[in-house]
Parts: sequence; C-alpha cells; structure tokens
Amino acid sequence: MQKEFFKYQAQTTQFAAGFEVEKAVGSYIYGIDGRKYLDFVAGVSANTLGHSHPKIVDAIKEQAEKYLHVMVYGEYAQEKPVALCQLLAESVPDPLEVTYLVNSGAEAIDGALKLAKRYTGREEIISMKDAYHGNTHGALSVAGNEYHKREFRPLLPMVNFIEFNNEADFPKITEKTACVIAETIQGAAGFLMPSENYFRNLKKRCEEVGALLILDEIQPGFGRTGKLFAFEHYGIVPDILVMGKGMGGGVPVGAFMSSKEMMETLSHSPKLGHITTFGGNPLIAASSHATLQEVLESGLMNETDAKEKLFRELLVHPKIKNINGKGLMLAVNLGSPDFTIHIAKKCMEKGLIVFWQLYRNEYMRISPPLTISEDEIREGCAVILEALNEN
Repeated sequence: MQKEFFKYQAQTTQFAAGFEVEKAVGSYIYGIDGRKYLDFVAGVSANTLGHSHPKIVDAIKEQAEKYLHVMVYGEYAQEKPVALCQLLAESVPDPLEVTYLVNSGAEAIDGALKLAKRYTGREEIISMKDAYHGNTHGALSVAGNEYHKREFRPLLPMVNFIEFNNEADFPKITEKTACVIAETIQGAAGFLMPSENYFRNLKKRCEEVGALLILDEIQPGFGRTGKLFAFEHYGIVPDILVMGKGMGGGVPVGAFMSSKEMMETLSHSPKLGHITTFGGNPLIAASSHATLQEVLESGLMNETDAKEKLFRELLVHPKIKNINGKGLMLAVNLGSPDFTIHIAKKCMEKGLIVFWQLYRNEYMRISPPLTISEDEIREGCAVILEALNEN
C-alpha cells in the first residue's frame, strides 16, 4: 500500500511518513504492521472524541440508511443539518444565531470573508502576522507567512496585516476596513495565546470604526480549551465565528456563523452569494451533531484543565524550552525544527504519534482527543521523555 500511496496519491511534502493504517479506535491508531500507536495529534485536532467513537459511528450508520446527498445546500430541509444548526445556535451567545455549513475550515474562511465584505460594503481585510487560516486562495490571502504564499501570488488585493497582541497596531483598523480576522489562539505559529484584554480591546476598536471581527476557531472548537469555543474565555463575541476540524469528529466539515440579519445578505443582490453542493451533507451533519451533543453533555470539557495540568507537570526536561497553548492544544518548544522532527520520528518508532507546527517547526504539537485518559497521557509523556533522554 505504501508504494501505491507514493505513486498515485498527490503528496504535500517530500518526506511524508506513509504510515499504513489498519484501523483506529479510541486513542489509538493500529498499523498493518500489527502495532498500536497512541495518538497525541487526533488528526490535527479533528478527532475530538477519538477514533471510531460509537455515538458518531451509529449516527453515520443511521443516516446512511435513510439518505445521502439529495440537493445542493440551502434548498431542502433535512433533519440532521437543521438539528446541528439549532444546537449550535442554542450553545453560543447572541448575536450568533445562523450557521452556514460548508465542506472545510478553509471554505468557511472564504465564506466569512465574503460575508464581511457583502455586509459592510467595504473592501479592506486586516489579518494577523503569522496567521494561518487554510490553503484556498482566499484563506491563503489572509495567511501571515510569506514563505507559504509567495509562489501563489497574485492573491486577494487590499489585505493588510497587524501584529497579534500588539494594540499599537489598532489605528490601522479604520472606516475602510470590512473586517479583522484572527485566530483566537494562533495555531501554526505555535499555539500563541492572546494577552488578557487583547480581544476586548480589538472588538472595541472594530466597533468604533464599523468593522466586523471574524474569529477563526477551527482548531479550538469543539471544546479543546475547556469551553466550546476559545473566545468564551475572553469576554467577547465575534461578529462572525468560523469553525471546522473537530466539529465533525473525524469527517470533513466547516461552518461560519453570524446574526440572521448579516447572513441574509448572502441570499440576494446577488442571489447565491455563497453556494456549495455538498455543504450541509446529511451524513456529515449527523456526525457533527453527534459530536457536538457528546461534547456538551459528557463533561469532557470540564476535564481539559486537569489534563493540561498533567501534561505540563509531566513534560519537564532540560530540552523543553517552554509549552504554549491551552487545554488540549499544546505546543512543546524543543529548540530547533530539526530536533523536533527527529524526536517526532523517534516517538513514532516507540508507538506514539506526535507532530509539529506548520510555521514554527521547533514546536511539537500535542492535540489529543478530548477523550484521552490520564493513564494514556502518562504513557505518552513517558515516551517523549524517553526519546529526549536518548537524544
């Protein structure tokens, strides 16, 4: 299978692992080599409830037996997409009330940017340096790392950048600005946290000039920081909320939310302001609804603080410089990209899956399922420490 993988499937790097997967259950992925591997990555924050969670699998099976795709998004009322959007509206603060379901986080970013420009009638977009929002042309336009952008220019015009956590840049947000887009926790940059009042003051500046605030919660949602969405820690509500990854529990999905008044502007002048064939697919919506329901009802969010604390207590070593992040999205600084990638490979050899951050490869990613047990945390951290001691 590995040979065919490299021959027929498009590659994203020149050094893909090509790990051959047999099955995945709970916190473990099983290779065709017969070994099991403890998963500290969760599909890059996508498998919120671990692998093959029975409630997700049952929801998918039940829906598959009823119907799959029946019509393009927004035309027919279907049970699971409606239930998902209703539960989301009931679970977040006003004025977030209407959800547009799409196929990925990157598409949700594109839709959110279009919505902000349509609603405000303005053209300028302001993003953050070192931001990462996906790889479609729109999402790449608001990425804050030139290395990943320069070969694909020209991108969207009238996109300017400010520095995350630097309030001195706020005067750059003006009456010409349609929106400011930010990750609540900067992901590719190493899970950088906002300062205590940063988002309160950023939202205030946006309100002063009539710009919209878009928050990208593709990685923190659902529940990865101990709240359903990370913005709930900071006393503000975005005008447009973007989600993806973990909302599906392992299936491809994304969404953006806003007030009903704002979202309605995509339905006219022109009609079909955003359109997607497979967004809101009933099979995907069933999985997402089961994931959201379990996150809300299981008490897993209440466990994230203790699990974070355990990670921080265990991962103490002279070769660990610092640990960024919150809850179960942690970035462990090992000092250099080469060393981090080396340690990740050694951990894989020892039966532990870890990864690294996109822009800051010196940071090792730890983003396990919310369902991970304390014993599994201890097991995985022991492997990391063993690998550090041997190298």
